[in-house]
This record gives sequence, structure tokens and C-alpha cells, in this order.
Amino acid sequence: MDRKLVIVESPAKAKTIGRYLGKDYRISASVGHIRDLPSSTIGVDVRHNFKPTYINMRGKEKVIRELKDLAQDSGRIYIATDPDREGEAIAWHIAGVLGIDATSLCRISFNEITEKAVQHAISEPRPIDIDLVNAQQARRILDRLVGYELSPLLWKKIRKGLSAGRVQSVATRLVVDRETEIEDFKKEEYWLLTAELTPEGEDFPFRSRYYGRMNNGKIEKIRLTRKEETDSILETVRNHPFQVESVRKGSKLRHPYAPFTTSTLQQEASRRLSFSSRKTMSVAQQLYEGVEIEGQGQVALVSYIRTDSVRVSEEATNLARDLILERFGERFVPAKPRKFDNKNSAQDAHEAIRPAHFDLAPESIHHSLSPDQYRLYKMIWDRFLASQMSPAEVDTVSLDICSKEHVFRTVGETIRFSGFLEAYADIQEESVEDDEKASAKERLPELSEGQILRLLQLLPQQKFTQPPARYTEASLIKVMEEKGIGRPSTYAPTISTILERNYVEKQGKYLFPTELGRIVTQLLSGNFENIVDVAFTAQMEELLDEIELGKKNWVDVLSEFYPPFHEQVVKASDAVAKVEMKQEKTGEVCPLCNEGELIIREGRYGKFVACSRFPTCKYTKNLESPVNGKCPVCGSGLVSHTSRKFKGRTFYTCDKKGNDPECKFISWDLPIEGKVCETCGSYMVWKKFRGKTYPKCGNRDCPTNARKSAKNTPGETDEGPTDTIKAGDNE
Repeated sequence: MDRKLVIVESPAKAKTIGRYLGKDYRISASVGHIRDLPSSTIGVDVRHNFKPTYINMRGKEKVIRELKDLAQDSGRIYIATDPDREGEAIAWHIAGVLGIDATSLCRISFNEITEKAVQHAISEPRPIDIDLVNAQQARRILDRLVGYELSPLLWKKIRKGLSAGRVQSVATRLVVDRETEIEDFKKEEYWLLTAELTPEGEDFPFRSRYYGRMNNGKIEKIRLTRKEETDSILETVRNHPFQVESVRKGSKLRHPYAPFTTSTLQQEASRRLSFSSRKTMSVAQQLYEGVEIEGQGQVALVSYIRTDSVRVSEEATNLARDLILERFGERFVPAKPRKFDNKNSAQDAHEAIRPAHFDLAPESIHHSLSPDQYRLYKMIWDRFLASQMSPAEVDTVSLDICSKEHVFRTVGETIRFSGFLEAYADIQEESVEDDEKASAKERLPELSEGQILRLLQLLPQQKFTQPPARYTEASLIKVMEEKGIGRPSTYAPTISTILERNYVEKQGKYLFPTELGRIVTQLLSGNFENIVDVAFTAQMEELLDEIELGKKNWVDVLSEFYPPFHEQVVKASDAVAKVEMKQEKTGEVCPLCNEGELIIREGRYGKFVACSRFPTCKYTKNLESPVNGKCPVCGSGLVSHTSRKFKGRTFYTCDKKGNDPECKFISWDLPIEGKVCETCGSYMVWKKFRGKTYPKCGNRDCPTNARKSAKNTPGETDEGPTDTIKAGDNE
């Protein structure tokens, strides 16, 4: 009975930890939660302090049996689940199932899976933190109450199968509200006027943007809103010389960004790598739990990935500074270690996301990682190193140039010392161009006040104000974090939920509300303002944080929320009229029953065609949408489909209206009409990869495809998943 048992959540994590513990330790995995509220009933006694009823989860019988057998044969048991509320709750449930006293020294936790961190945790076990458990328990019960009371109402008033959630409903409302802003937006005309100039006697052209008018020695900024106004200025400045009014030189420091939190990691992976939030967290989890490194075994590469903290340990900071000195030189190491401040004390439980092993640079283990793992690991590595580097030093110059009373302005900047940019260069934000600012920062000639410039050309441009941009996953996560909606572990699941529930759909990278999403949001906002209110949801998150810190009692928090909420549900059940969903008819008779009419319905993976007599008649088929192009097999037209088998991916088939009604053409990619491969003569298709579209041969066996796929690991190509699509997949 001298053997010790360590219980973690995942087999991958178990394998990694096993490298650092001796033969006296056995490591087993619970494979996530083993107990939860029942799915068939609400499982919460609202009359008796919201007492929950937990049951062993279906499908976990074997895991629980194995854990009990190992526990009986172990002298000491350590529960090493993740260091957050969810991990603490899993530990508490495991302790309950195995009969372990939660107040005993049974719990160990670590922010990174390294030998030092694991050994230190083993040497300092602690009791299970009941405040963290209660915070997670309060969230779970709160979400269960909202879901179990609102979902039946949605079934009754809109249609069966719908769901509502405390965070998902607010996220949906954000997308709906943004679309309403865009629809209500009234564009306004404005004009830009740019002068292309060069110093007299020199050939050094640069551009300067119209800024305003000189009035009694002061510059008055003017926004050009009419063509007539712009033309008047054009006529004036064409006939007058351009002269440098003022030259202002300066310098500034650009400091590095903080290391990644969960939110900023998801945002940056979207911008730089075109990863969805779900994909980012999936790959990051692999890096955290451990990857098989050639010659070293299973190694965890990054610290814990669910965090909203930017704090970094002193040890990690010093290791980073040593590495920066070795790689970049003394000038790139700041005089003092750089520290970043968190917004509140609840965020300080973990460190920021950072490398776990500073001797494992991304390039040195590239061959052991999948392409996605390598790219995300390198981004985390580079961002963390940059966060501890010297600031970039930038020289700036601002020119005011006059032609009669009119003023043009140019701003230029030069990086004198790259600093942290050497490790983590900036990329341009994908946003609507801010045309109202001065012309782009460009390289400028040496100029002095009073110097005469030669006009090369004047470039007037008519512009119109643009509505706010639709949310992407990254920008939605950013605004959720800014407004305090959800926490690190909930961002990705929330977005996945509203997409899967068909409240929101992605078109390209942008999020659009569906008609269903609008209707559900309208019903909830009209009757349950708190549920879809951003400020209320953020306040609830703060209360959960206070429960975690031991400042609030979880039963009191639920007692304040539930009675008025339940009263609203009862009232709405009687007062709200049933919403009739619009049924879009195809004008066709069902080919299966020959009685019903085919209508367009919305399902989990988008729109599809079904018989109006459902459920009596269960005929369905994919919705076909004509697209531009010709079938490369028979020359007929093409239609697009949304695959339900492959989670909403779009594919293309022949419309079978040409000479060959049995044409079997089917492809994930849209064929390019009239273009053939120069290598094999097959048809070409449009490929999409990392936000870019490019032509590629549609023949998988073409040598041009073989050359590209050879760079990738088995099962992966630079186009994405290698799922094979068959003719039956459009059913």
C-alpha cells in the first residue's frame, strides 16, 4: 500500500506527468468530469437552498470502476486536475466518488507540467478549495436554471429544440445588435484631397493629406463633405505654391504587448493564423498537456492556457532575459524585468500563457509538431520573449505644408531601434481604413521650414462613411472580455454554441445573425431584459468571482437571482404570443409522399429542404443554391450544398440539367470556368486557405498537388482536412 495514485483529467496529461514521477506513482485519468447534474431533470432543489443532485455521468462507469480499484490499492491519493474553478470542481467530484475527505491534503495543482512544478506540487498538497468549487457550482446551477426554465418557453413560443443560456444569449444579442446598427446606418459623403509633392530640384515624391485652413495663425481642422468645396480648394492650390510651414521632429518608445491570456491568444491566432477560437483552444490544449518530442518523450510545451492573468513568475522572467541576451544581445534586454498589471485580484491565480521549457525553441522541435502545433507554439514563444524585451525606438516627423491659406499634413516615422519588434513584428489590424487621419506614415525627405515644394499632382477622392464592421470570432471575444461577459474557459464554447444552435452563422470570417437568432433575441430582450443585458451578465460574473474569493455565499447569490427570474418566466408563459416562423416554400411537391409541399427549414448546420408534413413524412434534402460556373464534367450548371455530415461545410455538384442527368461531379471546391491545369490538363478550382483564395488543380493526383502535400504530415494538407466527399454526402 506504499504506492501513490495521481489522478488527472486526460490521458495525454497523465503520460506527461508520468515522466517526472518515479515507479512509486501510478497516474490515471478521469477523462474530464465524472459527475454532473442529470440531463433528464433539472437536478436542483430550488426550495432547499438550491441543493444540487449529482449523478455519475453516463459512459463513465468503466473509468469510475478503474479509479476505485486503483484507489483501494493506493496508500496515498493526489488529485491533480487543472488549476481553475472547473478543475477544482472535478477534483471535488472525484473525491466524493472515491470517498476522499475534501479537507484532507489530497489536492495538488501546477501552472505548468514540468518536472520542477510537478515535484513542488507533490511536496505541498492542500485541501480542495471549496470556494472555487462553490463558484463553479453556482455557475453550473445558474446556467441550469436559466436553460431549463427558458428553453421550454422557447419551444412553446417559437419551435421545439431551441435553447437559451445566460452567456450564449448575450453573445447572440451582441451579433444581432451589430447587424441592426449596420442596417440602420446612413452613409455620409466626404472627400479626401491628397497632394503629391517633391522638393524643388529633387526627385523625392511624397504625399500629404489636406488637413484644414490657416486662420489668424492657427490651424483649423476641416472635414470636406461636398464635391463643390473640394473643387474650390483644388482651384486655389493649383495656382499657388506649396511651402513647408512647420517641421516637428520627435521620438517615442513603443512598448511590447503583454504575454498572452486566453482571450488575446484566441484573437491573435484568428488574425495571424486564421484559427477559429475552438481550433485555437484545441491546439493549445495539446501543447499544454504534452506532445511527443523525438528523443525526449511526452513534453508539455506551454503553461496553463485558461487564464486572464498577465502575471509572469520571476523564474520565467529571468530565463527569458537570459535567452534574449543570448539571441539578440545586451541592448535588447531592458534594465529592469518588465511586469504587467492585472485588472483585479481574481485574475492573479495563474500566470500568463508562456513557454514551459526555454530550451525547446520552436525551430528546434519543428519536426515533432504538426503544422498547427508549430505555428501556435511559435506565436506563444515569440510573444512571450517580446514581452520581456526592450521597447522599440521610433523617430517621428510631422510636416504642415501651406498653399495660400490651406494646410496639408504628413506624418512619417522611422524605427531607429527595433527592440521587441525583432521577435514579434506588428501586423496591420484588419479594420476599415481610417481615411480621416493624415496620410500614411511614409519615408520623407529632409525638409526645412519655408522650403518650396513642387506639386506633382492632386488626387481628390470621394468617400462615404462606413458602418461598423461585423464581428469576427476574434472581435466578438475581444468585446466579450472588455464587457466582462464570460471568462477564459467560456469564450470558445460560447461561440461554438451560438453557431451550432444556428442563432449565428459564419460567412467567410464574419458573424451574421440568422432569422432564428433575431427572433429568439427579440423574445428574450422583450421579456427577460436581465438575461440578455450585458451589464447584468458582467455583474453576475463579478459575483461569481467574489464567491471564488470567499467574499460571497453562493446560495445567497442564487437566492437573489432566481425568484424574480422565475416570476418573469411564469408571466411570459401566459403573456407572450406564439411566434410564427416564416416558412419559405420551394413550390415543389414532396417526391416521397406526393402530398406535402417542400419548404425551407433551418437546422443545426444551416438551411435544408423538408416536407411540410413532417414528422408524418420525413423527407429531407440539402438546399441547393445556383453558383457561377460550369460543371467541368458535362458542361451544365453548378449548385452549392451545405453538408450536414461534415458540420456545415459547403460543397458543389452538377445541377444535372444538361446533357447528362446522371452526372456524378462533386467537389469541396468551386471549379474555375474555362481554366485548365498546365501540368495535367484537369480542371482548376478555387482553394481557400488562411483567409486567402487561390487557383489550384482539381486533380488530387496531379504532380502540383503532390509537391505541396509532401510538406505536410499525414492526414493534413495546406488546404485543410482531407475528408473525402462522396455522392451520398449531399443527402
